[in-house]
Amino acid sequence: MCGIVGVVSKSPVNQFIYDSLLLLQHRGQDAAGIATTDGQSFYMHKGNGMVRDVFRTRNMRDLPGHVGIGQVRYPTAGSSSAAQAQPFYVNAPYGIVLAHNGNLTNWEQLKDEMFRIDRRHINTTSDSEVLLNVLAHELQQSSLEGLSVPSLFEAVRGVHRRLRGSYAIVSIISGFGLLAFRDPNGIRPLCIGRFEGPNGTEWMVASESVALEGMGFAFERDVKPGEAIFISNDGELTSQQCAEATSMHPCIFELVYLARPDSVLDGVAVYDARLRMGDYLAEKIRREIDYKDIDVVMPIPDSSRPAAMQVAKRLGLNYREGFFKNRYVGRTFIMPGQAMRKKSVRQKLNAMRVEFKDKNVLIVDDSIVRGTTSQEIVQMARDAGARKVIFASAAPPVKFPNVYGIDMPTRSELVAHDRSDEEVARIIGADELIYQDVEDMKAAVRDINPALSDFDASCFDGNYITGDITPEYLNRLEQQRKAPKAPVERDSGDNGDGGEGDENEPRGAQLGL
Repeated sequence: MCGIVGVVSKSPVNQFIYDSLLLLQHRGQDAAGIATTDGQSFYMHKGNGMVRDVFRTRNMRDLPGHVGIGQVRYPTAGSSSAAQAQPFYVNAPYGIVLAHNGNLTNWEQLKDEMFRIDRRHINTTSDSEVLLNVLAHELQQSSLEGLSVPSLFEAVRGVHRRLRGSYAIVSIISGFGLLAFRDPNGIRPLCIGRFEGPNGTEWMVASESVALEGMGFAFERDVKPGEAIFISNDGELTSQQCAEATSMHPCIFELVYLARPDSVLDGVAVYDARLRMGDYLAEKIRREIDYKDIDVVMPIPDSSRPAAMQVAKRLGLNYREGFFKNRYVGRTFIMPGQAMRKKSVRQKLNAMRVEFKDKNVLIVDDSIVRGTTSQEIVQMARDAGARKVIFASAAPPVKFPNVYGIDMPTRSELVAHDRSDEEVARIIGADELIYQDVEDMKAAVRDINPALSDFDASCFDGNYITGDITPEYLNRLEQQRKAPKAPVERDSGDNGDGGEGDENEPRGAQLGL
């Protein structure tokens, strides 16, 4: 899960993309990057850290041009490296920069093919660099008679034939325009916005509608699964379906946790979806436990607040805000490394004793993944004087690895894998535990957009829509995750003052922080 944005404007886009990435910061806090073009050259700056930490005034001055892309990165392997920061650049054919949200499930096979067949070298372990080189190769093959919009779409068709997994892409072809596309299953979100200014039409492509609206763009539509969007440097938009077979299976975990509540994804208002999940959760609580002795319902801020409010309303219980959130600590779920997540929980949340003392408390969270955060929260409630702690999850138990771009790839890390609800309750220290049902979670979203018949809910139901995930694949992934990692090499630019950048990067690239 990352946040991506692409803009074709009539004015400089550097500040514009910076502000857009701030609106998408919740999607990734590990690294950030911006690439722009003036029609002749690419200019790029990227590095580890939050948007506000990566970019300084001197960096912004080095990003001229009216077309640009940006990304905030979330590490799907639980670790980070400056070399993995995006966008990525390749100089042939034509010159391409690319940013990717998602995860390729066949990237290792493709990397091998790139070397043996396509004669291309991949310099990192990033699947996004593999994807960029696949696109570059396909574009080289499709444009033998010259670069054109049809040759771009033909290249995307070739990309779809070769890739497996999830991907939403923004890229720039030097001197030509912006190319964006979405995987044939529509797993990761991507939408288009339009702005009619005094100088003509401007376009923006982004992971979430909140980025469009926050920058004054009118939401135009979602990019369809398998569809490619090309916007010329002059602002002319062309689109074409480039996949042979498509289906709409958006990631339901986006609606549970990842997306901002004020976004709309594939016709579903995220906030409304979380309210409906609370309605269904309340009915399950009504069926399964004696809830009348519960004194208060409390959310874990912020993403579980809508569900908790609906639970309290449906059950006729008091709603209280018992946990105070320190907004200057990042989202613990997407922090790299288990030790950092655990340490950050108590820095992030504080339990107000007056709301807990001598009360039976129903705590509602959006989901339970590893159980570390839930365990800390339950203990905080008890330390604050709670008499009884009931824990409810607005999402079903996460029992299976996610291979499409969310950092939960190994079964051993998932507290619900091969455990009953009672066993999980004991591990996190709750008196009782209630999970949302999978079908109720899906029904909550369908209530808002009936056109969505199914979803990628693989981490909940074990159904991998791409059809290439086998037990052997998951075993191999788990072994790779457990293997000791080599130390990250830092170049002389990693000294906090901006290095000179790699000689193979576009002008203006600064890989150091």
